[in-house]
Amino acid sequence: MTNWLPDLSSGSGPLYQRLADSIESDIDKGVIDAGAKLPPQRDLAYDIGTTVGTIGRAYQLLRERGLVSGEVGRGTYVLAQRTEIPKADIEPAVHGTRPIDAPTGKLRFDSTAAPDVGQGAVIADLLARTAQEHPHDIASYTRDFPERWYEAGSRWLSRSSFRPSPDSIVPTLGTHAAVMAAIAALTTPGDYVVFEHLTYSQISRSAGLIGRRTALVSADDEGIDPDDFERVCAQKHPKMMFVMPTAKNPTLVTLSAERRQAIARIAREYNVVLIEDDLYGELTDDPTPLLAEYAPERTIVAGGLSKSVAAGVRGGWLSCPPAYRHRIRVAHKMMTGGLPFLLAEVGTRLVISGQAVEIRKRCIAEIQARLHVVRETLAGFDFKTRDNVPFVWLTLPDPWLSGTFKNACLAQGVLIDDEDEFKAGRSEQVFHGVRFGVSQPRQSQDVAGGVAVIRRLLDEGRAGYDSFS
Repeated sequence: MTNWLPDLSSGSGPLYQRLADSIESDIDKGVIDAGAKLPPQRDLAYDIGTTVGTIGRAYQLLRERGLVSGEVGRGTYVLAQRTEIPKADIEPAVHGTRPIDAPTGKLRFDSTAAPDVGQGAVIADLLARTAQEHPHDIASYTRDFPERWYEAGSRWLSRSSFRPSPDSIVPTLGTHAAVMAAIAALTTPGDYVVFEHLTYSQISRSAGLIGRRTALVSADDEGIDPDDFERVCAQKHPKMMFVMPTAKNPTLVTLSAERRQAIARIAREYNVVLIEDDLYGELTDDPTPLLAEYAPERTIVAGGLSKSVAAGVRGGWLSCPPAYRHRIRVAHKMMTGGLPFLLAEVGTRLVISGQAVEIRKRCIAEIQARLHVVRETLAGFDFKTRDNVPFVWLTLPDPWLSGTFKNACLAQGVLIDDEDEFKAGRSEQVFHGVRFGVSQPRQSQDVAGGVAVIRRLLDEGRAGYDSFS
């Protein structure tokens, strides 16, 4: 190419990332044509006043996005855009090993939000009625919570024999916000919070941003190891533990009643508060008592609508011991800026009217149909699924590595998550696994196409993928 320089005047992040984003934007706009050769790294480094290493990192990021190929001795060339998978509307994402903006034209297997089963029409009606009936509340900040918001949380968090009182409920802006409000309210900077090596790591990263430290506890095929939890308690003196006892993300492990009893006993002995994330448990019919039933005086249960009704509503609640309720509610307001009346009221009406339960049934039916495709397509490989739960944990055959397989899928237009996305901290443990969700593609045939890509890569082995081709 001649007479071309990237525009680095906008965007955020490190220079190499802004450079890669600028080149991707020019490729999308047609400023840089398919087949064009990008400037040699040394020349571009001189032109924009940076190091060759920075240019190299930007070009590598473009290769990982499937936009260019690098050929030793020949240079870096722009690839033609793939057309096998139709482009979808891709929303921005901020995740540990995911790009800040998800690449366009990719099939999203990296999300587990509730599938689209037509709930938009129901929500549109509730939005309109809420706006008509509460114009003043929508126009102002939410300072007083109506009793029905607590009743909705009590109903939605009830599962098996667990029935929280409305007096224990804090309405929140989703489950993540619920958990972070509890951490902020009940711990102080420098305190340890316990996480499994593999878990929903967005919580550990968020906790780190507000000064909490991470302590890792080991787990096996049956979940958290109580002996190791006791060791961590004795050595680190943590104030809190985050746990997903039912259908844990990403491995789908469910803790037995015996292990839940043991964890409750240890937490009581060492005065550790337990945060029980039941977001995926809400989708199951698992009869095992919640941790909150074994240690009600120190367990906070969090849940919401994102996986089973509609993630965009941001409906969430937590149930906690009465002594914690006021502090957590104040912390939630400080952490989030406050609960929007419109969203909280729509979430409440979904639950109180029974429409949330009906939508959940339709979501489960759709998830089950998609899991059937996965089970048939990946037969013979080592993977785990669970009825009603919208993700799959795939243990990779040798010689695949988690990150390499993720990049191979990305090159074929399918976004999945490698194991690093779920590591709560720097861990010496290696699992050689990836997680992919099945709920976000809009059409069932898209799920079939994406799983077929995964199957083809598994069949071909690592020889089927070259990061420089």
